[in-house]
Amino acid sequence: MSDQKTPTAAHPTTRGHQRHDTALIHGLSASEVQKLSEGCVEAKGRTYCPYSHFRVGCSVLLANGEIVMGANVENAAYPVGTCAERVTLATAVVQGAKKGDIRALAVATDISPPASPCGMCRQFIREFCELNMPILMYDKDGKSTVMTLEQLLPMSFGPEKLLTTEDLQHGLSQ
Repeated sequence: MSDQKTPTAAHPTTRGHQRHDTALIHGLSASEVQKLSEGCVEAKGRTYCPYSHFRVGCSVLLANGEIVMGANVENAAYPVGTCAERVTLATAVVQGAKKGDIRALAVATDISPPASPCGMCRQFIREFCELNMPILMYDKDGKSTVMTLEQLLPMSFGPEKLLTTEDLQHGLSQ
């Protein structure tokens, strides 16, 4: 990932990955980071991926401290499969989470370096999460890279970019 910082005392790395303690600079406590890490790894064990065998687990930390988990679910009709991030966020929304309630998102895979959310998931995350929200990405050995949503989706398109009904009624020229 080209956005990784050069190792310094402020931004230590381990085997080329930013250590998970860098999540602390995003206002997460060590115990919250631990809960996110454990949640996404646990969820990774619940995947249904008989076609790709690419396991992805995801967890989100809500403002109330609750962890919501999800995993990728594939289908024989490939485009019908759902990524772990979208399963997790949809579950959180169904359980009552609103934009601003999601403090952090974590994903775990079986590869190294860690995988980041795909483009479709990045856009889906953008719908429900703040641009400065940290995304923790764990590899097969538990090493992590932490980036914000804005770093993963620069110049993003979100709900606030849409014109309101009133704007449309008055025309674009005003």
